[in-house]
Amino acid sequence: MSSSKTFQTSLLESIAKGFANWEANEVAESLSRQPETQDQFKTESGIPLKRVYTPTDVANIPPEDIGLPGRYPYTRGPYPTMYRARPWTIRQVSGFGNPADTNRRYKYLIAAGQTGISTDFDMPTLMGYDSDHPMAFGEVGREGVAIDTLDDMEALFDGIDLEKTSASLTINPTAFIVYAMFVSAAKKRGYDPHRLAGTIQADILKEYIAQKEWIFPIRPSVRLVRDTILYSAEHTKRFNPISISGYHISEVGADAVHEVAFTISFAITYIEECMKAGMSVDEFAPRLSFFYVCQADFFEEIAKFRAARRVYAKVIKERFGAKLAESMRMRMHVQTAAMTLTKPQYNVNLMRTTVQALAAVLGGAQSMHTNGFDEAFTIPTEEAMKLAIRTQQVLAEETNITSVVDPLGGSYLIEALTSQFEERVFGVLNEIDKMGGAIRAVETSWMQRICADSAYEYELRKARGERTVIGVNKYVEEEKPADFEAHPYDEGTLARQLDRLRKVKASRNQEQVKQILERMKVVAQDESQNLLPITVEAVEARATLGEICDALRGVWGVYREDPIF
Repeated sequence: MSSSKTFQTSLLESIAKGFANWEANEVAESLSRQPETQDQFKTESGIPLKRVYTPTDVANIPPEDIGLPGRYPYTRGPYPTMYRARPWTIRQVSGFGNPADTNRRYKYLIAAGQTGISTDFDMPTLMGYDSDHPMAFGEVGREGVAIDTLDDMEALFDGIDLEKTSASLTINPTAFIVYAMFVSAAKKRGYDPHRLAGTIQADILKEYIAQKEWIFPIRPSVRLVRDTILYSAEHTKRFNPISISGYHISEVGADAVHEVAFTISFAITYIEECMKAGMSVDEFAPRLSFFYVCQADFFEEIAKFRAARRVYAKVIKERFGAKLAESMRMRMHVQTAAMTLTKPQYNVNLMRTTVQALAAVLGGAQSMHTNGFDEAFTIPTEEAMKLAIRTQQVLAEETNITSVVDPLGGSYLIEALTSQFEERVFGVLNEIDKMGGAIRAVETSWMQRICADSAYEYELRKARGERTVIGVNKYVEEEKPADFEAHPYDEGTLARQLDRLRKVKASRNQEQVKQILERMKVVAQDESQNLLPITVEAVEARATLGEICDALRGVWGVYREDPIF
């Protein structure tokens, strides 16, 4: 044994003895006078928390697992200089009414300091119905922007330079159509598709366990994700063709460990599908991106982001044989937790959001959305969105926390928690592998059941007062009407959107659209073919989003969920 190793062992033994002495004396005396508030402390995902952490808690962590920022396994951040070179992207979600309404909101937020665009779409657009469909009644433009045709996409980004502004598109079952419209609109304006920066969510697997916004059965839906990734790798090299999303998994009830494990298992599935189609992992993995929530458990959330990067890097390198650093870097967008927002004492939401945003920064996020304080009621107002932007700007420009990369790196607690988190994530991934992969885990409702059980347990703890929610089960006050003006729904939205849709249908070549949609059905029946080229052809001929989805419904049918009790 080397002298340095002997010295280290001796030092750790000395620390352990000192710790035992401290517990036997100072701690015992303190507990005799004032017992701790509970028998066991633990994180929200159930990882036990010690009273204090020492060097003995990190002694068995390989130094290379902690490493340095920008170096494998990227525990301390995907880039070497992080926020010292470039702050995270401020990307507030917008979307309501028709494209002109949302375009005005974009420009307001850009003027307020937003550095990236993020778009919510209304329910008909998400579910593959045009605004004139009976199923769209009452929902057009209500929870997001209505998009029926390429003309809508052009209006949505009118006056915005898509080569300089990164655009995120939050949509899933119809993501391939919206992506085709986005690329076509950009080309029509003369932009180089390879210079387009942004992300489309597209992660359909999480829909079957979380948001429940689906159209087609699981396997053809995964094919659409594969086709989008492969097409984008060739035609829009700077664009992220998917944002693999843990956010919604958490919001539906999963704890932090399952949020990360399920998300990475979905990434594994998409990578496998792309590789089966003949593309090497290093050809498309550099543009895969991720989307996580930042919940209220401050230290666990920081450890979560660090552990997620480490797990992903190891999976991509060891399981798929990636060679490029860009393939192994997990780049993440983070949104503060909508489920923590409350209607009672809603101004407290500002504090919740600030603390969550701080954890996301300390965890190394690449972009962030901070929720508006009024989002428990409806779509946030302009004033609420400006305050949300200011929250990020204060963190970035007034606190000096961006000056040191991974400032909590080396903390006994953070490093120990990161490693414990990693171990638990790999444990879940092994379970998923044993049952045949993520698709099988969704088809058997295994993931859905875990989320439902976790959500139920959380609500029980909240009802028993074990999980404090200020204003809801502690420090409760008599409720008063909200003293702010909530975002209104413009009842004229539907008429304006229907008028626009009628004009597009009247001016297009109907026979051309019909022929393209018939050819699309043929392509859909051949899984070896990529559906994106003909989708681009269809949207440029002014086929509507609903017409494209109807053509594919005729081939694949629709998905029906088995309820979980």
